[in-house]
Amino acid sequence: MRTVYLNHDAFCVFDEGVGPTLLFVHGFPLDHRMWSAQLAHFKDRYRVIAPDLRCFGESVAGVELVTMEQMADDLNGLLDALGVAQPIVFCGLSMGGYVGWQFYRKYHSRVRGLILADTRSQADSAEAIQSRTKMIDHLLRAGPQYVAEPMLPRLFAPGSFRRVPGVVAEVQETILAARPQSVAAAIRGLSARPDMSGYLPEIKTPTLVVVGDQDAISPPDEMRAMAAAIPGARFTVVPDAGHLTPLENPAAFNAAVEKFLASL
Repeated sequence: MRTVYLNHDAFCVFDEGVGPTLLFVHGFPLDHRMWSAQLAHFKDRYRVIAPDLRCFGESVAGVELVTMEQMADDLNGLLDALGVAQPIVFCGLSMGGYVGWQFYRKYHSRVRGLILADTRSQADSAEAIQSRTKMIDHLLRAGPQYVAEPMLPRLFAPGSFRRVPGVVAEVQETILAARPQSVAAAIRGLSARPDMSGYLPEIKTPTLVVVGDQDAISPPDEMRAMAAAIPGARFTVVPDAGHLTPLENPAAFNAAVEKFLASL
């Protein structure tokens, strides 16, 4: 891990390997460690970069509201600071995908491939915004355990609690260690994100859309429709996985990514 400073803000970044760059962008409310299986698998042939986004992990805290666009701007600055000159493959899961829309919209010349895992293009519904507002209230009053308890059953496929209990425990530990004020700032940014559905036909970069077969947050049918709206996008369903496919079935996820990378 290394620390990179952007305008005096500190970002914790995993950066290893030599070759074409793969940028892994984590979901909410996790950090770069959710990509451990991918970083270990690809670092021998690629340069793999996985930051803790603003508000999360060991990176700079968030204040009041941190938007997906601001996170995308952070990533652009990090790539500059790390000396990444050639176009990258951007891989984002859930919130990482929301950041991905903004990164591609603003910096598409930096992207030679786009991997969107367990995410969505729509903005939050009024019901979802209300739910996030309640989450902020519970988080700030009672701490991150009130985020972990309702989220874990939605993040994982039911069988994952039995099949990969260590992974579930690590995710729970990450959530419990989160900083409430920073997580609240990110939640406000999630609620404020724009609807990108109308933008999908504008994506001209090779794209892979991946989803767990039991994802309750971004269901396979919804992601299949999203993939169909992106010209030429590939669509893959990962078995035995919920919302955290890279953690629940890393072998299948990595195989899908390998196949996609070979086509670029």
